[in-house]
Amino acid sequence: MARTTGSSLARFAVVAVAVLVGGSAAPATAQEPDAWEPPRLADGQPDINGTWNNVGAAHIPLELPDDISGQDLSLAEIRDRVQARSDSRKAVTWQGHEQSRGVGAYANYWFDWFWKEPAGVDAPALLIEPASGKVPEMTPGAKESVAWHREHLHDSYATMETGDRCLSRGTYGIMMPTAYNNGKMFFQTPGHVVILSEMIHNARVIPIDAGPPVDPAIRLWNGDPRGRWEGNTLVVESANFKAVANQRGPGSRAPQTEARRVVERFTFVDADTLRYELRVDDPETYTAPWTVSFNYKRDDAYVQYEYACHEGNYAVPNSLSGQRAQEKR
Repeated sequence: MARTTGSSLARFAVVAVAVLVGGSAAPATAQEPDAWEPPRLADGQPDINGTWNNVGAAHIPLELPDDISGQDLSLAEIRDRVQARSDSRKAVTWQGHEQSRGVGAYANYWFDWFWKEPAGVDAPALLIEPASGKVPEMTPGAKESVAWHREHLHDSYATMETGDRCLSRGTYGIMMPTAYNNGKMFFQTPGHVVILSEMIHNARVIPIDAGPPVDPAIRLWNGDPRGRWEGNTLVVESANFKAVANQRGPGSRAPQTEARRVVERFTFVDADTLRYELRVDDPETYTAPWTVSFNYKRDDAYVQYEYACHEGNYAVPNSLSGQRAQEKR
């Protein structure tokens, strides 16, 4: 496992607005996105260079909790709920592998969120679309694929989940908050923005104002991105995704199909805050598009370390050899 602790999060802006919880939870911000002007580079791009961290959003549930569906909560009430959820998770005591139904996971102190407090909380869930606050149902074909791969997970390396194989966690596996290694380094050159994720050391190279995607016959793990600046918002549209049968999805495993289209928006709120929005439209996987939104906080003290995923990955040979031993019995 790679290094698990970054630096302390930067302060988050104080907001004093209510959020409509029953429908699409509109993200609240400290000021209008274009009210604060970021510094600009020589080519006119807003300067997004630096390290940005979303670990503070790891305390916010993905989906809208059932008990508050349809309620209109104040911002203070939302923050109290998220803080209570965070405190409850941190209070869970690891009982060891012998108390687990399986081999168990890590104790909570291995996770970044255990050492961090919620930051920039302005909505009760990460999901803002659809209005139900729930991840859309998968299509029948996608459900069948997930069930088949669950049953045949360790038939071969090829049926295992791509993150377990250290290949890729997919675009939202890279960009959404996870257990650890949440710092992303942003680099800019004339005509490009590069996002380097510590998790599986994925580097996303995003051309700016580069025209349409490459030939449709060329399929990529994380799609072919095209970026543009709309005021202080970096908009990234990705197409040409490679079909991947077993990949991490929001709250579950899910297939990635060639029909997938992803739109991301990085909006400057202030010098220390980026509002991030990720919209996925994959009609062969989900019955409707879905969108998440949360804050990245500037964290230039965060240090990325080598993520030696392949070099230290015993999950694949151990899982496959265990399955072969079970078959012999």
